[in-house]
Amino acid sequence: MEKSKYIRESLLESSKLKKEIIENCELEIIRAIDLIVSAYKNGKKLLLVGNGGSAADCQHIATELMIRLNHQIKRPALPAIALTTDSSNLTAGGNDIGYENVFARNVEGLGNEGDVLWAISTSGNSPNIIRAIEVARSKKMHVLGLTGLTGGKMFNMCDVLIRVPSENTQRIQEGHLVVEHIICELVELELYCN
Repeated sequence: MEKSKYIRESLLESSKLKKEIIENCELEIIRAIDLIVSAYKNGKKLLLVGNGGSAADCQHIATELMIRLNHQIKRPALPAIALTTDSSNLTAGGNDIGYENVFARNVEGLGNEGDVLWAISTSGNSPNIIRAIEVARSKKMHVLGLTGLTGGKMFNMCDVLIRVPSENTQRIQEGHLVVEHIICELVELELYCN
């Protein structure tokens, strides 16, 4: 395939998806913002789980909330923990209790009633994400899901589920990043500019 044609088609596909996110996801994005804002107003925290690129997104989101996204807003840190960043914890858990249980174990140890688990999976079917959601539900935590088109097994497991309308993993991940930034910035604005 000619490189310039591939580049053009990729960018056009990505921009088309952003328009579809507006049409298909706006109400769920608002619900996600409201869920997180409510948790923070009630002294709760956010835990984040995901694999691969989604694990990197978890770290990114936690940083935006702990540090800040909008540099015009002076605010305190918002409690957000990416459960994807502790290599000793992840490797010991994978070795000792199985990789499908590593996030669930951390949700068990760190999650409390009323906290929010933000679970990110392009397919919605990752076994370790599903287990983490199950533990979060048993602890009466709220669950925010971010997936691709179908939602996979996560479809009926989340209080709020944002399904980016694509089946192309890289486009889903691009859509996730835009949604994540919107949520983080609007959480800041809701909490500190109203």
